[in-house]
Amino acid sequence: MNAKRILFITQELAPYLETSEIAAISRKLAPGIQDRGREIRTFMPRFGSINERRNQLHEVIRLSGMNLIIDDTDYPLIIKVASLQPARMQVYFIENDEFSQKKDPYCNEDGTEYNDNDERCVFFVRGVLETVKKLRWNPDLIHCHGWMTALTALYIKKHYFDNPCFAKTKVVYSIYENGHNTPFNETFAKKVMVPGIEDGDLGSILSAQDYAALNKLAIDHCDGVIQGSENIDKEMAEYAAQKGKPFLEYQGDNGYVEAFDDFYDEIMTAEKAAV
Repeated sequence: MNAKRILFITQELAPYLETSEIAAISRKLAPGIQDRGREIRTFMPRFGSINERRNQLHEVIRLSGMNLIIDDTDYPLIIKVASLQPARMQVYFIENDEFSQKKDPYCNEDGTEYNDNDERCVFFVRGVLETVKKLRWNPDLIHCHGWMTALTALYIKKHYFDNPCFAKTKVVYSIYENGHNTPFNETFAKKVMVPGIEDGDLGSILSAQDYAALNKLAIDHCDGVIQGSENIDKEMAEYAAQKGKPFLEYQGDNGYVEAFDDFYDEIMTAEKAAV
């Protein structure tokens, strides 16, 4: 039997970026799942704080060169890769000159969150999925970590639903305590739009562009939900239950690799969720 393919999309991964618990969980989870016999790929944004020389990032020329159009603006897509030797894994970085030059990942030095975080969110997810498609690496399951990954399930279920690379892909979304504090621009829904997506697919973000609305959108379209932080908004867990999504409660600092892996099997063997 061929090994199942698990794609990790995370906004943070130690040692490259460590501002939240997402970084430590992603760092331990990916190689742990690999050790359990899965094939893995890991993607994260190439933030300006990630030193290319020190971390030995190299551009993957054969994958770079695409342009993504967001709200009528072309954004060149650059793909870089680095090897995380202790974990025996490669990490792919999604980069764009405009988005990746910002020194701090999410906000200015005074704590003001970037006005283009909505576009950065769209660019990151679309950049990952277009790169995976170009790699011809068909994932059985995608596990998303952090608000910058929240659009993944929407795109998989509505934009890529008939693409052979993602036709059978399930999506798991981890909800964390930390999120963006400043609501996205009111034009966010328009920027999300690509062929296959209609207004009715956008749920809460049509009326609100905050962290709760973004999480609800992810829950609407994903196949399973994991409580990534010990303390999350109870409304999110209740919303997942209301939508009938399989839900894995917080697993603590130890033992979550095995628990997550078992949850993946549950999701991959379940009937495809209705969205």
